[in-house]
Amino acid sequence: MTGTSFYMLCGVWALVMLAIFIHAIRLSYRIEARSPDLANRSGFPRNAMMFHTVTNMNVARDQETQAMRRRMNRLLLIVLAGFALLWAGVSLVQSVE
Repeated sequence: MTGTSFYMLCGVWALVMLAIFIHAIRLSYRIEARSPDLANRSGFPRNAMMFHTVTNMNVARDQETQAMRRRMNRLLLIVLAGFALLWAGVSLVQSVE
């Protein structure tokens, strides 16, 4: 694989992973808004409470919120798998060279 095509492939991969991660963050904010214990009432912006939503801590137990949480977890697993595939691909290319 030529250097230019490798960099283009990595750039596209990065954009896809970033888009999926942003979608997961947006889902986390929606889950927080539906969960009374996680809702932001301070009036100041804060970071997404991803750890709480991934581990189901203080998250509303209704069916729709739990479905959103499972979808967010799936998206995060896709990002993790994307990094594993990139690592495996880079290792494979380095072993061939």
